[in-house]
Amino acid sequence: MRAVRVHRVHRACLIAALAALLAACGSDSHSIVDYGPATPDPEVRARQVAAAWDGSPAAEAWREGYHPMADSSQWPDGTPQKLTLRGELPALPRESGRVAWSGGGSLPLPLLPARTAYDALDLGDPGAARTVTGARLGTMTQLTSRGPATVPAWLFTVEGYDTPLKRAAVAPSAPPERPIGPAAEEFQANGVLSQVDRLVEVSDEGRSVTVIVMHGSCDDGARVDVLETDGSVVLSASVTGVDDGPCDASLHAEKVTVRPAAPLGDRMLLDAFTGLPVPYGSAEGPSLSWS
Repeated sequence: MRAVRVHRVHRACLIAALAALLAACGSDSHSIVDYGPATPDPEVRARQVAAAWDGSPAAEAWREGYHPMADSSQWPDGTPQKLTLRGELPALPRESGRVAWSGGGSLPLPLLPARTAYDALDLGDPGAARTVTGARLGTMTQLTSRGPATVPAWLFTVEGYDTPLKRAAVAPSAPPERPIGPAAEEFQANGVLSQVDRLVEVSDEGRSVTVIVMHGSCDDGARVDVLETDGSVVLSASVTGVDDGPCDASLHAEKVTVRPAAPLGDRMLLDAFTGLPVPYGSAEGPSLSWS
C-alpha cells in the first residue's frame, strides 16, 4: 500500500505543476484539462471503518451477541456427508438454551427444533448416505467473536460412528445496525478495494485469519491488507495485476490468509469495503444469519 501512496503523491505533484503551467500561459478555455477524480485511498477508508466501529454502540451490541467464527456443524470425521433419517427426531425438551463463554458471560437464546438442525445438515441426494438414527440435546464447543463458547447442540447418532454429529441448536444473533455505510462506487471502479466474501478459518490462537475473496479472469489474483487497532482488525481486499484487455465476466474464489501483528482476540474483524463485520461462512457460502 505504501507504493500506491507514493504513486499518488507523484501524480498529485504532476497535476499541480501542470495546473501552474497552464495558469501562466493565460486563460484560454481550451487549455483546461480535466484529470477526473483522484483514486480513492483504501487505507483512509479502512481507518474510517475502524473509527466508526471502535467504541460504538454497534460494537458493544456485537460483543454481547452470539456470532460464530467456526462451523455450526461438527462431523464425526471432519467431513460433511450426505444423510438419510430413519425414525423420528425428539421434540424440544425446553424453549431456550444458554451460550456460555469460557472467558465469562452467557446469553440465553431460543432453541431450534431437532428437525431444523437436521435440515441444515441435509446435503441433498441421499444416495450412498450415512443413516441418522436419533438425536439428543447436548452441547458443543465453538469459536465465536467473543472467544470459545459452550453452545447448545443437537447430537445426532450416525450409523458407523462412535461419536455424534453435532449441530448448534441456537441461531446466531442478528447483526447490529451499522455505524458506517459501504464504500463509494469509485473504490471498486478503480480496482483499489473489493468485498471480503467470507471468513472460513481463524487459527486456534487467533494468529492467522483465512478469508475468501472473489477475483476475475484477467488479474493475477486477490490480496488482503490489514489495519489493526485496539478494537478491530480491518481487512482491505483488492486484486493485483489487472489486465485492461478483453475479459470474460467469470469470478473465482481465492483463499487468502493474513497474520495480524497481534492475535485477533475479541477484536472485531471488519471488511473495509462493506463497513461490516466479515461473516463466517462454510465452503458453500456465508452464514444464514447474514442472508
